[in-house]
Amino acid sequence: MAFSERVHSLRQPEYTGENRCVPCTAVNLVIAAVVSSLVAVVSPPAAVVVFVASVAAIYLRGYLVPGTPTLTKRYFPDSVLKLFDKHELPEPPAVENDADIEAFLLDVDAVEECRDGTDLCLTDAFREAWYDRIEIHRERGNEDDSVAVLFEGLDIDPDRVRVQSYGDAYEAYIDDTRVGQWESRAAYLADIAAEDELRERHPAWHRLGFDERTEILGALRLWLERCPVCEGSVTLGEETVESCCRSIDVIAATCEECGARVFEAQFSPRAMAAE
Repeated sequence: MAFSERVHSLRQPEYTGENRCVPCTAVNLVIAAVVSSLVAVVSPPAAVVVFVASVAAIYLRGYLVPGTPTLTKRYFPDSVLKLFDKHELPEPPAVENDADIEAFLLDVDAVEECRDGTDLCLTDAFREAWYDRIEIHRERGNEDDSVAVLFEGLDIDPDRVRVQSYGDAYEAYIDDTRVGQWESRAAYLADIAAEDELRERHPAWHRLGFDERTEILGALRLWLERCPVCEGSVTLGEETVESCCRSIDVIAATCEECGARVFEAQFSPRAMAAE
């Protein structure tokens, strides 16, 4: 084997050239310099050999110490890694109002303009993918593991997340702090399944906060056509909900067959009339 072929066989393309990790290279060069200086105390010529060999290894393989890429990603602060990163991360969508949510859902092809052009409807592809995922989660039935995906990328230990059911309603807790709630298991299954699909469709989904994620997921439930639990038809209408001391006007989406509430939001009839 020729010398050039031997050199080429030592290369690791995944860590060299355009894929070279600059922080890894810097850390390993420092390590090489420190080791060489220690060797120099005993033998300066040997130190030169050690340093040249170390630099050659870093040049050919991308690093000197095994596992450096993984260790660098794990222990270097993101602010430092960002200085060397050659890849532009996609920006997370802005979610501040209903228009932003609609724009996001249009962008990921979850919804499209209806045929009559007066409203938005689920795309056929998203509807099919959404219901397929709903069926998977309904049959799996492990609620704690399912809700933990809503916190991925947020530095929350999944073991701290749990789900508590109260009748048909669901609540999510981190330790003893309530962080989310769903009107029914149907609403819960719809959100968990939609989260799976949106994570695949938008490269910056994992960079959204929990509140932004749940706002998008909750709004998406307005387009549910079949109940995630009993598969009955879902209808959207206006209702008045009675509490202990007042009446509240809400927009509600409810399953006609099993009565599951999949969406509920307060609104003002006067404000709607004024518009």
